[in-house]
Amino acid sequence: MSLTILNSVSSLTAENALSTTQANLQKTLNQMSTGLKINSGSDDAAGLSIATGMQANIAALTQSQQNASNGIGMLQTADGALSQVTTLLNRAVTLATEASNGGLTTGGNSQGAALNGEFQSILTEINQIGQTTDFNGQNVFSTTSTSDYMSTQASIATSTAMSSGSLTTITDAGTGGTFVFKASAASKVTDLQAAITAAVTEGTLSAGTEAIVTSGQLEIKNTGSIGESVSTTDAVFGNMNAVTTAGGANSVFIGDGTSNSSSLTQINTASSALTLTTANLNLPVTTTTLATAAGAQAALTLITTAINTISAQRGAIGASVNRLTAANDVMSNAVTNLQSATNNIENADIGQTVANMTQYNVLQSTGMAALQQSNQAQQSVLKLVQ
Repeated sequence: MSLTILNSVSSLTAENALSTTQANLQKTLNQMSTGLKINSGSDDAAGLSIATGMQANIAALTQSQQNASNGIGMLQTADGALSQVTTLLNRAVTLATEASNGGLTTGGNSQGAALNGEFQSILTEINQIGQTTDFNGQNVFSTTSTSDYMSTQASIATSTAMSSGSLTTITDAGTGGTFVFKASAASKVTDLQAAITAAVTEGTLSAGTEAIVTSGQLEIKNTGSIGESVSTTDAVFGNMNAVTTAGGANSVFIGDGTSNSSSLTQINTASSALTLTTANLNLPVTTTTLATAAGAQAALTLITTAINTISAQRGAIGASVNRLTAANDVMSNAVTNLQSATNNIENADIGQTVANMTQYNVLQSTGMAALQQSNQAQQSVLKLVQ
């Protein structure tokens, strides 16, 4: 090998090796300080992409677990309220059975009147439970769309004559307007439909408001999300009752954060709870229901049917609770497995990292010594000129 003084290849080699060692040592120190094997995209680009996607799945599933827990809480609130309604109806059975028996006095302050008075109080309390049972500010027995109302009277057609002088009123939350249709002696249902269509054109009612006849009942609704309330004094229609709709606020959304629709589920808790009113339970609300034996016997049949309805609803609620509990368990298992997979990709093996750090520390010391020795080797050339 020739002796040169312009370039020291051994010195450059030692310097490059020392630079590489210091870079690896710095990377190892970062891993030790953070506990992560991947601290930047350059550490493992593919691993970072996979781990980031898994973390999004974990976040979505963790929140979905909370959603399911909230849904279970709401359903259990409904079940507790229905349990109390069952207790009230059992008392109503006792009252109706007693009132069905002969030998009770009748009149203004009679024993029959006393029984009926307690029965009416029970019905009032059932309505109160339906109106005031809330979970997180949401009424658990009302997923009712205020823009969908159905007549209580059936056998209605578009050619059905309306009661002269009756008023049908629609209050529209979207426009802030109020539509009132006063029936004349010649008015038919089709005239009301035409008037509602004209009110939509004029802007009094929101677009999508319509009146249709379905299964012999008049339905007035808004096909969008505009809130409307409907009332009528027409005996042909009876009361216009709000109709419960699927979905709404009382639904549980479960997803893993992906765009694949097959991995998304909406569990509708609303379908497990009826709108709790005496009208929907078909219970008799009159001042003389139990005042006579015949009335009490008729009421007894209706009360028994209402108890069966409540029992069926409690069964549906229980099924929904079980479904949400199962979904919660599945998501908990998924989160555990995803977290384990993410740890394998991201987390540093501390034992291996410590071994690497020891190796790079030794290499740094030997590299610096080698660089020093290679620099000193150039000094031997001076001896030739002495």
